[in-house]
Formats: sequence, structure tokens, C-alpha cells
Amino acid sequence: MADTAEARAEESIAEIEHGRHGPLAQLQHLLHNVPTLVPIIILTLSVIAFAIATDGRLLSGLAIKITLEQTAIVAILACAQTLIILTAGIDLSVGAVMVLGYVCMGHLGVTYGVPAPLAVLAGMLLTMTLGAVNGLLVTRVRLPPFIVTLGMWQIVLATVYLYTGSQSIRSQDIDADAPLLKVFGARVEVGDWPIRIMGAPTIWAVILVVALFATFWYVLNRTAWGRHVYAVGDDREAAELAGVRADQVLLSVYVVAGAIVGLAAWAAIGRVGSISPSSFAEANLDSIAAVVIGGTSLFGGRGTILGTLFGALTVGVFATGLKLAGANPQWVLFASGCLIILAVALDQWIRRISV
Repeated sequence: MADTAEARAEESIAEIEHGRHGPLAQLQHLLHNVPTLVPIIILTLSVIAFAIATDGRLLSGLAIKITLEQTAIVAILACAQTLIILTAGIDLSVGAVMVLGYVCMGHLGVTYGVPAPLAVLAGMLLTMTLGAVNGLLVTRVRLPPFIVTLGMWQIVLATVYLYTGSQSIRSQDIDADAPLLKVFGARVEVGDWPIRIMGAPTIWAVILVVALFATFWYVLNRTAWGRHVYAVGDDREAAELAGVRADQVLLSVYVVAGAIVGLAAWAAIGRVGSISPSSFAEANLDSIAAVVIGGTSLFGGRGTILGTLFGALTVGVFATGLKLAGANPQWVLFASGCLIILAVALDQWIRRISV
């Protein structure tokens, strides 16, 4: 009888050990150790699924161009969002602040005749100032980032509509008075041959995205500031005990994010061609979706900037794929919401890894 009990106990232990080291557990460990694999897998599956659903049209040159155009602004905003979410915060105001930034640039350059370089600089200073206000409210007044940026979103959006009267600045007026504002929509030519595989405004925006993400990959992985950002998001108290000035790091993150949003505002003028206060209504949701799909944890301290880039591409693939499949535009919002929930659930599963 004792031998039978011992045998059963050994079998139970073997089953537990097998469960810990089975294929699913190994996958869990792999995704925990290489978080960028999550968005790569999601992006790959999305491309395959929509390529089949659209009879290969998703992989055509025009579809790739449209996807890159839709991805560029989302990716830039998601870069800013990544920095904030890595600190266990969130910014619901990035889309509205971007719109205010390009409205500022447009009216200074077109309506008031300010030289275009100064108009761009003023717009970026405005977005950085609003980022600093968010950072000060979070670090000095100790308000939750969610509440601060939700309030900022409403204030900025109301300001945009009150100032502009919901009126747009036409593309012709920008071309005549401040063409530099549309530099990210400029046609690229090699000799007499225009580069049509991407076309305007894609190629300059893509170059900006690549340069921006390469810069912040280096900053987050090779500098003390980047390590401090991860440390504050992972465990603020432990970071402070280690000598990290958490409040200064948080404030700098919000200011840097504001500068990135300013770049997005400039790029958005070239993307749209005109300046409309009603554009980019879903920018906040798309930027958060890109970050979460990219594997950055909403609890802070874990994630990669490259993952965010793949997440932004996934958002673009879904938007283009659904349109090519003839789906109602509202399905794009539906799909984004489902992707966010799925990505958060996957993140929770990865975080519950057994040691």
C-alpha cells in the first residue's frame, strides 16, 4: 500500500514538472524573455489573414503605401505613448495635443505670416509645454496620469474648436504661404523619375519614423536615462532607494513625449495636406493600441520601442485590411478594441510566468 502511495506521489510530481516545462510553459518563458516576439507574431498572423481575406490585394504596392501612410502618424504618437506607459502612466491627450500643435503651426505660418521654421518651433514648444504641465501635475500635485491627461484631452480639444471655429486651413494656402509645413508630403524624385513605390507623403514620414525609433531604441537601451525610465516604471520606491530621482525622470518623460507629439503634428500636416481640427479623432486609441499590442505592459517597467513599431504596423494592417475587405469603418474601431483586450490578457498571462 505504501509503495502504491509513493508511486502515485511520484507520478503527481512528474505531472507537475511536465506542466512546468511543457510546450505551453516554454512558450510562456520565451515570450517573457523576448517580448518583441509577441507583436511580430501578431503582425505576421494579421498580414497572412488579411492577405487571404483580400485575395492578395493587401500585398499590392498601393495597399502597402496606404498602410504605411496610416501607420506613420500612429507610430510617432505611439513612440511618445511608450515612454509614458513604461513609467506605469498613460496619456489620453496625445491626439488632441498633436492637433493643437499643427493648428498652432498652421495659423502662425499661414494666417499670421510667421516664417515656417519659427512656426514649427513654436508648435513644438507648445506641445512640450503641455507635456510639462501634465508631468508637473503628476509629479508635484500627485494626480493620477489617467485623470490628468483625460482632463488635458478635454481642455485642449475644446481650445482647438473654440480657436478655429472648426474651420480648416486649405492646402493651397499652405503651399502659398508656408510650404515647409508640408515637407513630409513633398514628392521625392531621383533625376526625372519620381519614387512611386511609396509616393508622397509616405517616404519622408517613413524616414522620420525609422530615425525616431532608432534614436529611442538607443536611448532606452544604452543610456542611463533609459534605464531610469524602466526602473521607475518597474518599482518607483526601489528606484528611489537606488538613487534615481523619480520625479525628475517622470517630468522629463512627459516633456520628451511632448516634443515627439510636436514632430507628429508637423508630419501630420504633410500626411493630410491641409489643417483640419477634426482630423485624427481616433489617434489616442490607436496609439495606445499600438503600444499594448507591441508588448509594453500597462503596469510599467517592461516593453520595447521596437515592439511598439510592430504594434503600429499591426494597427495599420488591420485598418487597411478591413477596408479592402469591404468592412464597415466602425469595424476598425471594433478590431482595435479587441486587439487591446487580447494584448492585455496576453501580457497578464506572460507576467504570471512560473519560475
